[in-house]
Amino acid sequence: MSESLVLVSQAGAVQTLTLNRPNALNSFTTELHAQLLAALDAAAADSSVRCVVLTGAGRGFCAGQDLADPVVAPDTTPGAPSKDLGDVVERFYRPLCLRLRSMPVPVIAAVNGVAAGAGASIALGCDLVLAARSASFIQAFARIGLLPDSGGTWLLPRLVGRANALGLALLGDKLSAEEAQRMGLIWRCVEDEALASEAQALAQRLASMPTKALVTTRAAMDAALDMDWPTALAQEAELQRRLGHANDYREGVLAFTQKRAPQFSDR
Repeated sequence: MSESLVLVSQAGAVQTLTLNRPNALNSFTTELHAQLLAALDAAAADSSVRCVVLTGAGRGFCAGQDLADPVVAPDTTPGAPSKDLGDVVERFYRPLCLRLRSMPVPVIAAVNGVAAGAGASIALGCDLVLAARSASFIQAFARIGLLPDSGGTWLLPRLVGRANALGLALLGDKLSAEEAQRMGLIWRCVEDEALASEAQALAQRLASMPTKALVTTRAAMDAALDMDWPTALAQEAELQRRLGHANDYREGVLAFTQKRAPQFSDR
């Protein structure tokens, strides 16, 4: 049986996925990719799950790709062919990034330590990012002759603007969690000892909300980034039409008029 590289726990409607390679700062291997994607697929298929928290074991969130993994480690033998890193991105990182963005429930990244390279991109690809004050974000790609992947070239300029995105990507400097919040890269920086409880409280809050409306909002905002104003307005009308036919809208209005807490069930 494979080692559990992704630990799964659940509290109510919140499922927590913990990357579990602490001695390697939870860096990615082919097996970690397989287990994380399988865990996300399982959460997506489980109707009892209404929010997912992604975090790391030990002192790091994720240090990106494990460069010792045979799939990426260069062969130093004279005349040996180079590794096809594009194939690695297509086979492993692209499916993971697409899965995160298509989850039928909100996903929170609870960044408990360093998030570097692809680890930073994966965190930023989640819906909301909470980071411990001691955590940091590093666009480490340029240090080894690469460019940001796992959605980094798409995410960074949209989150912090072209000037900041290029500064982060070209220089590869460590960015503190506090500065990441100030820059708009993440949602919130919290004290280290409060990260787990803050992430759970936020996740429980999201789990009690109208899930379908939340994920539709995520999809609409992502799509609107490449739309003009009239097209975005048309998209809003169509998506509002769909949500208006759903149970959660009726329940939300009824709860409001009856002055009680709503019980949302759509997913």
